[in-house]
Amino acid sequence: MTQPASPAQRQQQQDGPVVTTAKTPTRQSAWHRLGLRLDMRNLSLLGVLAVLVAVGGLTKPEQFLDSSNLQLVLTQASVIGVVTVGMTFVITSGGIDLSVGAIVALASVWATTLATQEYGFAGILFTAVVVGLACGLVNGLLIAYGGMVPFIATLAMLASARGLALQITDGKTQIVTVNSVLDLGIPDSYVLGIPPLVLVFAVVTVVGWLLLNRTTFGRRTVAVGGNAEAARLAGIDVRRQRLYLYLLSGLCCGIAAFLLIVLSGSGQNTNGNLYELDAIAAAIIGGTLLSGGRGTIVGSVLGVLVFTTITNIFALNNLQSDVQQIAKGAIIVAAVLVQRRTARDGET
Repeated sequence: MTQPASPAQRQQQQDGPVVTTAKTPTRQSAWHRLGLRLDMRNLSLLGVLAVLVAVGGLTKPEQFLDSSNLQLVLTQASVIGVVTVGMTFVITSGGIDLSVGAIVALASVWATTLATQEYGFAGILFTAVVVGLACGLVNGLLIAYGGMVPFIATLAMLASARGLALQITDGKTQIVTVNSVLDLGIPDSYVLGIPPLVLVFAVVTVVGWLLLNRTTFGRRTVAVGGNAEAARLAGIDVRRQRLYLYLLSGLCCGIAAFLLIVLSGSGQNTNGNLYELDAIAAAIIGGTLLSGGRGTIVGSVLGVLVFTTITNIFALNNLQSDVQQIAKGAIIVAAVLVQRRTARDGET
């Protein structure tokens, strides 16, 4: 016996069948478009790098394409590259760190004092890392729990760290006498033709990529940068996350200071000069959004390689540094314009 239709069923028969829309394909297509934009940005940077290599090969083929020069480019990129990895995390969270260069200087001179060098390789490495972490801790506490604007807090650290580095060295260069440290910079220590500094940079890059893209820490960093209040309401301890990020930046500065000690064989209060600008610029042209909420380690590394290659080409061709700075400035402006265009396309 057929049961009479209920009111709801009769209404459904009148209105027609209910059509459900799947949201998953739309969400996937959005992520797919985002991935394509990121890939295109990285491919564009690879194209710029290829053009620079071609220019260097055409202008100074014997010098630029020499294996020792290419090793030098990668080695120089390693120091600022490690700093840029830490800077990428800070900018992704919506912050900024103007003190990275000064922290590198302070860590390098503190790690090369006569008292520190008495403890050998381990003493120099330990001191450089601890000084970087201590400076990052101060920055993090002032910003996360002191309520200071990142620009002001890190600017104060910049001035303080530079002044302390000058006081420690008294304006003099501190020569490293620990052979185990100096040996890392000679060709005999290269692994399959790769300098140890480049290997350290590669490890930091891989760890940074995994941390940002494959861990809860990375997702929280992006969430804080995208909308700090929404992240707080979602249960993220925003203040603690920011503290961790500046600790990470300080750690990267300490590692970079040690690499710089190996590279130069000394500690100077002028070390790390303008590193903050180079790191910020490399992260921006790599695709990290200055306002926060998006970051890419791969893009930042490519940005570092672009700037380092430009510097090397200009040096080989005996071109003035002011022209080099103009070229860097033009690249930064172009990268920001591309970011704004991409952001507008994403909203439409």
